[in-house]
Amino acid sequence: MAFVENQGAKIYWDEQGQGEPVLLIMGLAYPSQMWYRTRPLLASRYRTLALDNRGIGKSDVPQGPYPIALMASDAAAVLDDAGVERAHVFGVSMGGMIAQEFALQYPKRVLSLILGCTAAGGPTAVRAEPEAAQMLMTRDKMSPEQAAEASVPFIYDSTTPRERIDEDIAIRRPWFPRPEAYKAQLQGILAWEAYSRLSGIATPTLVIHGERDRLVPPGNAKLIAERIPGAKLVMIPHASHLFFTDQTEVSHRVILQFLGEQAGNAGSDAGSEKEKVSC
Repeated sequence: MAFVENQGAKIYWDEQGQGEPVLLIMGLAYPSQMWYRTRPLLASRYRTLALDNRGIGKSDVPQGPYPIALMASDAAAVLDDAGVERAHVFGVSMGGMIAQEFALQYPKRVLSLILGCTAAGGPTAVRAEPEAAQMLMTRDKMSPEQAAEASVPFIYDSTTPRERIDEDIAIRRPWFPRPEAYKAQLQGILAWEAYSRLSGIATPTLVIHGERDRLVPPGNAKLIAERIPGAKLVMIPHASHLFFTDQTEVSHRVILQFLGEQAGNAGSDAGSEKEKVSC
């Protein structure tokens, strides 16, 4: 484990495994520990680097807002501190926004890009249903436990066993965000847009999304995949926002296959490829 100083904050990161580096970037108000379902598998084949975004986990909570570009620079500082020049970059939700920005700001540092349950911002984005948007905007007024429970219908599929949801909440509980940190990250999301710039991403890209995501509607994944040249789009049935909890095995299979393909990927395919995986 380590800390790196970047633009007014100490950013926590750690590493597990050996091999080609994979940088893991978590979403809004979630600590890096939430990679617990996926990281052990990745670490058995890759050198995984995971950070706590500013405001969450063991990282500092400086005064906000936290622009997405600033959090992308935090990720770059982590790679610097780890002595890594280039990495596969995997971000989910807000972390997927940070990953998009990272690929745009530091293109030579990205071996490949995995964008999970995310959006590209701006006026073209497919908006969440009003109830989901209301939940997001009022979570900082709730107790941490209330906020965690309020989000459940919007981020998990209705078929996911409650014990799996409780496992996730238990992992998050020691790191529930302070209200000001949650607000600072959310402000960064609301002020950010990458859709108009996505055609400039040339790295091999996987866009993966749950078909039943109520928080970030799946239409956002289609917009991203259509905009990034050669991007591969995978929609996961019976999965909502946290597809790696709803459909863990399917998600892992898709992610490992994509990363495994990169060793011999010439990156020459044009146009997006859509795939629907079976559970």
